[in-house]
Amino acid sequence: MVNEAHATPHSSLVFIHGSGASSRIWQAQVDHFGTDSAFSIDLPGHGERPDTLPQEVSVSNYARVTHEIIFQELRLTAPIIAGNSLGGAIALTMALEYASELSGLILIGTGARLRVHPSILEEAKKASVVTYRDWAACNAFDDMNKLDEIRLPTLIICGADDRLTPVKYSQYMHDHIQGSTLCIIPNAGHAVMTDQPEQVNQAIDEWLLMLSDKPQ
Repeated sequence: MVNEAHATPHSSLVFIHGSGASSRIWQAQVDHFGTDSAFSIDLPGHGERPDTLPQEVSVSNYARVTHEIIFQELRLTAPIIAGNSLGGAIALTMALEYASELSGLILIGTGARLRVHPSILEEAKKASVVTYRDWAACNAFDDMNKLDEIRLPTLIICGADDRLTPVKYSQYMHDHIQGSTLCIIPNAGHAVMTDQPEQVNQAIDEWLLMLSDKPQ
């Protein structure tokens, strides 16, 4: 029996982590939506996935690899792509490059441009090649002038206290992605999905149910 409180009538959910993180950051979401319909993936060089990428990559390169994981490895059909920070940039890029293969977007603590403070880049360089690669890809990312091309159903979630990708980033995306839904979560920062997992899950639930109520 399907639990209608968090049914996913349209598609599977794929969760993409941010810089230096792994699929484990989405555990509360996978637990909530269930492993039959929710998938959190490791980007190359993160978590349990071997690194197959060069030292310098773009968000578009990450999007291509993510597309391969979703459609060739997991063999999903028309999923909804959810991402935090770098993962959100990947989701946006996929919406622009592979829109016909997707059912929707969930952008969580991210932005259409992700400039990184030089001090963070310096610290990342000391941490590891992969972490620096992540942050450098973010720093070069800029889709601000392409958002009006997106026609997929889109949910935008941001922690009210997010300092890395502040609320104004989410507001900008909401203003420029036609028909998008914006949800600001109080008492949460950049990792809003771990700071307030129940509120994030509820926001996704309500959005999915709203989509299911729309005429097909």
